[in-house]
Amino acid sequence: MPSIQACLFDLDGVIVDTAQFHYIAWREMAQDLGFDLTREENERLKGISRMESLEIVLSIGGVHLSEEEKLRRAADKNARYLDLCMQMTPDDALPGVRRFLDELKQNGIPSGLGSASKNAKVILERIDMLHYFDTIVDGNRITKGKPDPQVFLMGAADLNVTPAHCAVFEDAVAGIESAKAAGMLAVGIGEASVLTEADIVIPGFENFGLPQLEKI
Repeated sequence: MPSIQACLFDLDGVIVDTAQFHYIAWREMAQDLGFDLTREENERLKGISRMESLEIVLSIGGVHLSEEEKLRRAADKNARYLDLCMQMTPDDALPGVRRFLDELKQNGIPSGLGSASKNAKVILERIDMLHYFDTIVDGNRITKGKPDPQVFLMGAADLNVTPAHCAVFEDAVAGIESAKAAGMLAVGIGEASVLTEADIVIPGFENFGLPQLEKI
C-alpha cells in the first residue's frame, strides 16, 4: 500500500461504544410491539442506517407498519438513544483512541469520521472529541449506506486525499466491505474471525500507533 495520508474512522465500536444504547432502544421498541430482540439479532444492525435497522427489527418480529408509523417509531427510538447518550462523558472514549488521534495530528495526518449515525456530532461533543476530526461524513450527508463506499469516498474527497492513501478503521463487516469497495486500507477493530475481509484486525488502539499502521 502507498503511504497513509489520511485516516477515516467509524464511530460506534471504534471511537466510542454506543452499541449498548442502540440495543436498549431497539429492544424497548420491539417489546412495545410485542416481541423481544436478542443481542445476537441486534448484531445484524451494526453499521447500517436507522431505517434499514428498523426494517430488520420489524422483520424479526413479523410486524408490518405503515410508512408513517415506521417514521414515528424510528424517531422515538432515536430520541431514546440520544437520551441514553447524554449520560456519556469524555471517559467513555474507547481505550487508546484519543492517544492515536493525537499521534495522527502531531504527524500532520488528517482524520475524518465516516458513520451512518445522524447523531455523530452530538456524541463527539459529549466525549469531547469533535475537534479531532477534519471532516464528518454522517447519516445527514450520505444517500447510500454501508457497504456502499460513498461515506468513505466523500471523506477522502473532503480531505483532498486519494482513496488509495486512506486507512479506514471499522468494527462492522459492512464497514470493512465499504472501505475495500472504496479502494482503501481496511483496519478491523474486533475479531479476525468476523472481520475476514480486513487487511489487518486489531483488538483496539491500546497497543497500536502510527508505526504499526505504516507497516501494514
